[in-house]
Amino acid sequence: MTLFEYLHYIILPVLVISAVLILWRFIKGPSIADKIVSLDLLITTGIGVIAVYSIIYNQSTLMDTALILALIAFLSTVALSYYLEKRKRK
Repeated sequence: MTLFEYLHYIILPVLVISAVLILWRFIKGPSIADKIVSLDLLITTGIGVIAVYSIIYNQSTLMDTALILALIAFLSTVALSYYLEKRKRK
């Protein structure tokens, strides 16, 4: 089994299944904190998919896109957590 077959037949299906399960948690999440965590995990899974396609098609620009998306996801998670903490104090 080559690397490309491994990526196509094992890694991508696992990422898609996990994205579906995470999306279900995002929709059914009882609290806003659950939704924030699931959205962050969904973006992280998307970054994994972008990384796999970057390896398959040998495009390093996709890795730059994944890095920017990771930075935006991290900053948005921190900002929303800060907002929730401030809202709880009032």
